[in-house]
Formats: sequence, structure tokens, C-alpha cells
Amino acid sequence: MKKYDCVAMGGTFDILHSGHIELLKKSFEIGKLVIIGLSSDNFVKEKLKKKINNSFEVRKSNLVKIIGSEVGPSMYEITKLEDEFGPLMFSDRVDCMVGSTETSYKGTKVNEFRTKLGLPTIDIVSVGLKLAQDGLPISSSRIRASEIDQTGNILKNKK
Repeated sequence: MKKYDCVAMGGTFDILHSGHIELLKKSFEIGKLVIIGLSSDNFVKEKLKKKINNSFEVRKSNLVKIIGSEVGPSMYEITKLEDEFGPLMFSDRVDCMVGSTETSYKGTKVNEFRTKLGLPTIDIVSVGLKLAQDGLPISSSRIRASEIDQTGNILKNKK
């Protein structure tokens, strides 16, 4: 697969799970530099209307730890996202976006906006969703609800 100078990816990364790890690994596999947009607490709560367990600083610290343990020494930056796309929309450094099959459609919106600004379009690389034992996607919300663990194992219902 092609090696890009600068790959962008993003998310909330509240409870890190094997799906996040797949996205990170793909990003670092194809990018010399990876820019990770990490949603701010305000953006998550006010605009995305999501509940999260961890503050921005905790989520950022957890990301740094997981990159160190799962990817190893790499070139990356973590930026705070206050909107859906962050620096991806305006940066002339970024030449690729990595997203899940669930979110990669946003690349079309990014490229439409970039074209209007006179910036080159970027390549979009899609990573398949990691599925839990029940065949449904692994997600932080399912982990928070105690349905599954971070690797997709089904947790016994508590009565």
C-alpha cells in the first residue's frame, strides 16, 4: 500500500478498544506522520451529544500509552478537535484520511470543502469495523453499557 507523508484520523477515543487499535495501526502503517484529531470535551458533549467517561486530558494520555504499546516509536501529533474535521480541512500537509467503514464517508465532505478552498483532494482509506462475539461492532458505548469488553467479548448480563 502507498506510503503517505501525512495521514489524518480522528475520534473521541473515550474507552480505547480493539477497533481503535486497528485504525491507529493502519494510520501508522501508511503514514510517515499521523495527525490524530481528538474531540474536545465541549465538542463531544455539546455538539455530538455523547456521554463520555474520560476528560480530554485522560483520553489524550490513554492514546499516547496505546500508541507506545501497540505501534511503537512513531511520528505523530494529537490535536484538539472543536469541530468535525479540524485541521484536515485546511492543511496542505495532509494527503490521506483514515476512517472506519462507518465514518469514511466524511472524506467526501472533506474533499468537497478542500476543492472549494483550492486545496488538493486527499485519499480516503477505510478500515473495516471490528466485530464483537455477537457480530455487532465494538464501540465505546457498548463497553460503557457493559455489553462487551474492549476486545468484543460478550459480558454476562447482570441481574
